[in-house]
This record gives sequence, C-alpha cells and structure tokens, in this order.
Amino acid sequence: MNKRISIAALYHFTHSPLRHIDEIQEKLLVAGKKHEIKGTLLLAPEGINGTIAGSEKDVLSLIRLIEKSLEIDTLSWKRAYHDCNPFYRYKVKIKPEIVTMGQNSKKVSTVTGKHIEPKDWNAVISDPETIVLDTRNDYETAIGTFRNALDPKTKNFRDFPDYVKSQLQGAKHKKVAMFCTGGIRCEKASNYLIEQGFTDVCQLKGGILQYLEDIDVEDSLWQGECFVFDNRVAVDQTLAKGRYDQCYACRLPITESDKNHPHYQVGVSCHHCYQDRSTQQKARYAQRQKQQQLAKSRGHAHIGPPKILNQSS
Repeated sequence: MNKRISIAALYHFTHSPLRHIDEIQEKLLVAGKKHEIKGTLLLAPEGINGTIAGSEKDVLSLIRLIEKSLEIDTLSWKRAYHDCNPFYRYKVKIKPEIVTMGQNSKKVSTVTGKHIEPKDWNAVISDPETIVLDTRNDYETAIGTFRNALDPKTKNFRDFPDYVKSQLQGAKHKKVAMFCTGGIRCEKASNYLIEQGFTDVCQLKGGILQYLEDIDVEDSLWQGECFVFDNRVAVDQTLAKGRYDQCYACRLPITESDKNHPHYQVGVSCHHCYQDRSTQQKARYAQRQKQQQLAKSRGHAHIGPPKILNQSS
C-alpha cells in the first residue's frame, strides 16, 4: 500500500464575505485533528487559503468539508506527494486577509488578470514587449524564477504596492504577465494593478507549481528551484524535494555550503539572520534546539520550530 503523504495547496476567494467564520474554524479544527491532518488553513471574510497534508483519503475528506462549509461547488487545489508529513502541527487561523497585502482590494473573486494556462505561458513571457513580473519575496526569487522576470525584491507582500508605485507607474500601457508560487498572490496583485489603471494584465494559472507539473523539463523556461511553504523548503523542476535546507531561526532557505559560514549554528542562526538576532534571542534558540535534540534522543515527538513562513508574508 502506498503510504506517501498527500499534500494539498488550496485557496478560494468568495463572491460575498464569509459568514460564521468562528463556526467554520471549529468544524475544520475538529475534522482535521480527527483525520490526523497537519498544515495550516487561513480563514478570512474573503475566503480560505492554506496547505494541508495527510493520507490521500483524509485530505480528500477535509477538502469536501471545506467545500460544504464555504458553499463551494468544487474547490480548486493542487496535489503533491512526499515521503513524510512536511508539517509539524495543524492550525486553522482567522485573519483579516487570506493573503495579506493590506490594500483592502475589491472584488478579488471577479476582477483579476487573465489566467494563462501553463502550456501557453512560454509564448507569453517570450514576447520582449511583455513585462514579466515575479510577485514573490526576495528569499523566494533568490533560489529560482522565470527567465528575464523582474524581481521586485520585496521583503514582504505588503511591500508590493510600493514597488508598483515607484517602479511601474510609467508602464500602465504595457502588458504585464505575473506569476507566484500557487496563484493566490497574483489574484491580489493583478486586482491591485487593474485598480491602479493597468489595462493588460495576465497571470500564470495555478502558479509555478502547476507550470512545473504540466511542462516537460526540456521545454521549461523556469530556472532554479521553487520555494514552498513547508518543510520540503523547495522543489525542483520535477516537483521533487530540492537541494535546500532551512535555517530554523529565520526559516529562510540555505544550502549545504551555507552551513559552513561562520554565522551558521544549527537552530540558532545563519548568514541571513545572524546580525538581526539579539544575544537573548540566540540564547533562547540555542535552548530550544537543545530541548529538541533531547526529545529526539528519547524518542519523543519532534514538533519542530514554532513558526513556518506562509504566503501572507
């Protein structure tokens, strides 16, 4: 019997504000724990976003409950597999937005850029007159992106509107083709560009992950790996776990060679975060790492670091 873990990445923007969010949160918490699901779901008036993992049967069961609870006929989601669960816990959180840009964007469920199928994406981004825009953050773009894509170098998705205002205001007449990991940030980003007067906006349907699933490696214009928001850290062109590990202090991707840097200490710091962490923080991280190693040596459950980066960041 195949015991591989099924991973489902999902999001949905509702046509009207989601009601009874507290009740939905409780239903999903109870069902997820019953089915031994791990991962994170975010609920907001505008919809749901998250990634969950467990057995194929249990993941499908929770997806059916999400559809019923949000009154969705068919929830669009992307499936991946891994040999072990890439999450430590299961959480269902209520947030103001399911992906945070802080602009109170309107009608995201109906006003977005044109969705481009992965099979048509290469032709779109190969047009030299098209602005190809990566809407992800700098730690994601650093390990992989599409050829000739603009990198906004944002630290956080909340910085995206400032990038548009400072760098793209003179390009409202140009065609903009944007992409992100799974599609959700492009829904908000394309909605924002349209609100700002951009007239020709399109986005990669299903995001990078769908592109990598649909397009043969020899035909791919993707370069590098794709950062994912779980303990796989990144996936390669075949959607297998990539070569990156993660710093358990800042959660940013690091290579094996990065571990030779003098600022790297497992569970405490890396070259990305060493200067940003106080002596007290490093001491606390060191103690946490020690406790985790003790728990592991005793055969206890390893619950891992307390925070995972998510697509709201």
